[in-house]
Amino acid sequence: MTASLATKYLGLDLKNPLVASASPLNANLDHLRRLEDAGAAAVVLPSLFQEQIEAEADHHQGLMAASCNISAEAADYFPALVSGPYGLGPDHYLDLIRRTTDALTIPVIASLNGASRADWIDYAKLIETAGASAIELNMYHIPTDLSVSGSAVEAQYLDIVGAVANSVGLPISVKLTPYLSAIGHFATTLEASGVSGLVLFNRLMEPDIDLRRMKLTDTPELSTQAELRLPLLWTAILAGRMRRASLAVSSGVANSDDVVKCLLAGADVVMTTSAILHSGVGEMTKLVGGLMSWMRARDFAEVSQMRGIMSWERASDKSVYTRANYIRILYNYADVH
Repeated sequence: MTASLATKYLGLDLKNPLVASASPLNANLDHLRRLEDAGAAAVVLPSLFQEQIEAEADHHQGLMAASCNISAEAADYFPALVSGPYGLGPDHYLDLIRRTTDALTIPVIASLNGASRADWIDYAKLIETAGASAIELNMYHIPTDLSVSGSAVEAQYLDIVGAVANSVGLPISVKLTPYLSAIGHFATTLEASGVSGLVLFNRLMEPDIDLRRMKLTDTPELSTQAELRLPLLWTAILAGRMRRASLAVSSGVANSDDVVKCLLAGADVVMTTSAILHSGVGEMTKLVGGLMSWMRARDFAEVSQMRGIMSWERASDKSVYTRANYIRILYNYADVH
């Protein structure tokens, strides 16, 4: 039996549920071509950071101030900001979108990363013009101000999302942090504001302490399978209960079994970067092939037939996702030991 892996994400038709999530390597066109050849159904470009947008604005403002007394035409000329400490500059990023959409046949999703409005609205419009299929808003913010409440943080997110969603015709997804007071309620609020999808979850880059040198370190680490359970839990809780927003699982996807688990929980797509960075682009082929083999072995003709059958909404015993199961696990552990 030939199984169909076709699915939809953010209203986009995808050949399968495997998406290459944002990665520094995704700034390389040859790498993106290899991902497409290996079976990726869509790619998310590396993020354009708020700091880059602000740096370009400062750069242009400085040029204007320096040249305003030289020529009446000088203010109309601004050299492109070269790559800075955050990677690709805004102009280079728009060029990457154009080159990638010209070279690939699969959807190309742009990514904006920040914690306030900045000039996101203007750049969202430019990203749309450059040809991106969708925009992923990466809400990376650690509220170190102890006077800021959880509701204030959520209001700030909603302000950004609403401003971007209302400025472009592209579908918008939001990559959420798991550290919110009521993820389910916030998810439905985001959907009501115009969001087309949610990515669960964004990983915070927590620093470590180097005891020998007595300084903070920020060495990045790839995600592990242990991190899959949290997005799996919330995907299962949200699946079938969102009216139209797509669900994407990110973090902790290491093999095709993980892909299957995400779909059974209710994900529309499964995103991975760490598996590719760890094992190479060929790992994408293994993920797609493993999913196909699993479906064939169990006579699933389409992904839609398996999606969400292990979700909270469809579970015969909903306590597995609630406090009752938490108590049961603790008591069972005590009995074993």
